[in-house]
This record gives sequence, C-alpha cells and structure tokens, in this order.
Amino acid sequence: MLAELRQKSQITIPKEIIVKLGLSEGDKLDIFEKDGTNCIMPIVVYLKNYLNELRAEIDDVKIKIDSGEQPVFDSVDTLFNKLEEN
Repeated sequence: MLAELRQKSQITIPKEIIVKLGLSEGDKLDIFEKDGTNCIMPIVVYLKNYLNELRAEIDDVKIKIDSGEQPVFDSVDTLFNKLEEN
C-alpha cells in the first residue's frame, strides 16, 4: 500500500490498516523506526491523576491482602465458585 507524504508532513493511512488496527479518529499513534523498519503502534494516554488514583487503589488492595481482609484465589474458577456460593 502506498501513502503519499503531504504538506506539513501529513500522510493518510490506508483504510485497510485503520480497520485492521481498530483505529478511530483521535486515537494516538507512536511512530518510530526500528532496525530500518517504520512502525506505527496505537497507544493509550492516561492522565497522571488517573494513574495516581489507580496506584493508590492497588496499594489499598495490597494492604487488605496482607491483613487477610481481601481473599486471594488460586484461579479464576475458584473465584467464580466463591462468588456463586454467595
């Protein structure tokens, strides 16, 4: 597939690639060169506040696990069996 470099260094990504990657308008892409190959990789950007809140939730769960307040399951099946009991 050919793409043409246009004014302001813009290119149009062929629709087949857009569909295959599941991209939508506004998605962020990391474009880089690796070993002589140009790569385009979809990325997700999270706000720093969101990551900090997520980190705090994870820390809280770790404390609950250590104290025994939060049960730990060996498998997803064990978790589902416990949920079905309740």
